[in-house]
Amino acid sequence: MVRPYKAAVLQFRIDMGAVEDNAGRAFALLRRAAERGAALCVLPEMWSTGFAYERLPALALATPEILHDLRKFASEKHLVIAGSLPERVGKSVYNTLYVINTTGAITGQYRKTHLFHPSGEHLHFRKGVSAEVALTDVGVVGPHICYDLRFPELSRKYFLEGATLFCVSAQWPSARKAHWELLNAARAVENQLFVVASNAVGQSGDFHYSGGSLIVSPWGERLAFGGEEEGLEIALIDSSQVAEVRRRIPCAQDRNERAYRKTRQKR
Repeated sequence: MVRPYKAAVLQFRIDMGAVEDNAGRAFALLRRAAERGAALCVLPEMWSTGFAYERLPALALATPEILHDLRKFASEKHLVIAGSLPERVGKSVYNTLYVINTTGAITGQYRKTHLFHPSGEHLHFRKGVSAEVALTDVGVVGPHICYDLRFPELSRKYFLEGATLFCVSAQWPSARKAHWELLNAARAVENQLFVVASNAVGQSGDFHYSGGSLIVSPWGERLAFGGEEEGLEIALIDSSQVAEVRRRIPCAQDRNERAYRKTRQKR
């Protein structure tokens, strides 16, 4: 059983294509979180580049160096870090959430499986085709990237694979902030685990982001909530609550697989 630990959600403005500036903001907040005793830090979606679509193939070339710096920082501060970055593979670019363990090892590399068509993501990113939990020193992580929250099938897969918390990396627009709060809480309650979700703030390209990064308990309680300003929020996570909630309301035991199967319509 993992001892109680502090989790931090980091939120900041992501300037389109400004890798150095964005990295500076991210690492400044990571240092503040480490100073406050955080053991887990979650960063927003595409935090190094934003959605600078036309320049993504070139901008993604900076990701290996950023990952090197993140891995070194995680190892030195004994932190688990999760966040989404552009990953270039050949001529393709993936929106990839990396999970880095306290040793500096990358234990999770999830490529976004649900691309948001209304903003043209499908035209600029290659779609991921697999999703696996990541083993870390703070628990079994189910990685999500923004739009993934609207697909409970993904969350349930992680639940069945033993996830004890979800890390969500997002750039969720202000126009739909009510959905952001509702869906994060729903994913926590229905899967009986903690959700640690980071969102961007301010203007980035054509979209405005209102932050609202949050940490939700397996009971749906909001343990931490960020406003619209750059900064971080921290909450204590007691992983024993996951087992307690699942014992009191045995959803896994009471699942009825037979009822979920597709049936032929009677003529």
